[in-house]
Order: sequence, then structure tokens, then C-alpha cells
Amino acid sequence: MIVVTGATGNVGRALVRILTEDQVPVTAVARHISGPGTVAADLAEPETLRGAFEGAEALFLLMAGERPYDVLDTAKAAGVRKVVLVSSQGAGTRPEVYTEPRRFEAAVKESGLDWTILRPGGLDSNAFAWAESIRARRTAAAPFGDVGLPFVDPDDVAAVAAAVLRDETHAGATYTLTGPAPTTPRARAAAIAAALGEPVTFTEQSREEAHELMARFMPLPLVEGTLSILGTPTEEERRVSPDVERVSGRAPGTFAAWAARNAAAFR
Repeated sequence: MIVVTGATGNVGRALVRILTEDQVPVTAVARHISGPGTVAADLAEPETLRGAFEGAEALFLLMAGERPYDVLDTAKAAGVRKVVLVSSQGAGTRPEVYTEPRRFEAAVKESGLDWTILRPGGLDSNAFAWAESIRARRTAAAPFGDVGLPFVDPDDVAAVAAAVLRDETHAGATYTLTGPAPTTPRARAAAIAAALGEPVTFTEQSREEAHELMARFMPLPLVEGTLSILGTPTEEERRVSPDVERVSGRAPGTFAAWAARNAAAFR
């Protein structure tokens, strides 16, 4: 059995769907979840996870809570043998800023379990931040409107996770996950407009405007790091990785395809 934490999130929900369609036994874990095959538990409180881990062989671990070592000890005590962590590309490209992903990666590597680390870049689903303004006013705002990065579809992250969780050959590997080509915020807004069949006006924010908004829900060092990636990405952060296709066996999807699949959220 495979335990999927963060099962109501963009990646976790897709992963549960893939495993279920492939008739793989799965337990879906989230703080607010109910129904067959689910356990309501909180990564911030590892003691709530014991029931979820019983009988499991593998764990898909979301970065959440402050006690990754305790979560992994609880999993190991229950008989889990393998952990797949979804981290962040920033853990590799800007480790001095992305300290939380680095801490989770260290905990996984020191757990005594077989481990694999997934480092996605920006997710296509970040565009859900525009959902309210596009629905209400057909507008989207972001900084650095013409700087392109190869954002990745959460379904592709899930497809890689599903492959890794069921294959022993990925132990000790770290994979960088990107989409098939860089896209700019302006182009992503245009793709949503095309999916809707209606114009969407894109407004470029200043760095200061974006900083003020992001600081409302992100630690300041992470705000600075994120804005640096969005505005002045390194060559590595711009590079398209082959890992999605190499591991999952399918080419990564485009942002346009993601937008078409999720157009209802912006109507």
C-alpha cells in the first residue's frame, strides 16, 4: 500500500487518481478529508499519522509541518520502506534561501528509508492565484511579465511520483521536474484567455508591488528568493529537464493544455 500525504492538493489529488486507476492500494491523507481509503491526519502532528501508515510500504511526503524527522520515524516504525519527497527546485539552485526544502531533504536522506526526491520548478497550478481576478474582471497581474520559466503541470509531477513509488530503481535519485518549454506570465495569461475564448488583460506588477503582496503569506527571505527566480533566473532554472519523460514515460504537458483542462476555475 502507498500513503499519499497532501492528498487534496494539486499534486496529491492527481497522484491518488493515478494510483487508483491503476488499481494500486492507496491511503489518501489530508487534514480535512473523508471517505473510503482516506485518513484525516496532520503532518504537523506526526502522532496522528500512525493509523495511516499501518500496512503501508511506501510514502509520498509533502513538505508540511515542522517535524519531518518525527513523521519519518513514525513511518519507519510502522513498516514503511520507501519515501518519495516532493521538494522544490530552489533547494538545488538557491539553497541559502530555500532552507525548509533543504531541511526536509536532509530528514529524508537520514531516515534510513529508501528515498527519492522530486524537485519541481514552478507549478502550472500557481495560476489559480489569478482565478478570482480573471473571473471578476478578466485581468491577471504578475511581475516580470516577459521572463520565461518552464513551469510544470502538477499531473506530470504526480505521474513521476507514481512511477517512482512503484519502482525500486529510483532509490537515492533526485529529479528536477519542468514543463516542455519556458512560458512567461504574459503568455500564461494569454493561454487562459484562449481556453476561455475571451480576452484577459495582463498587467505587469513592479517588483515592489509583488513583494508587498507575497510578504502577506510568505517569509521575507523566501519572498526575495522567489522574486529573484521569477525576475533573474539562473541558466539552470531556465533549463528544460528531461526527467518527467525519462521517469514517467510520457512527455510533459504544456501550460496551454493545463489551462484548457482547468478553464472552469477561471469562468
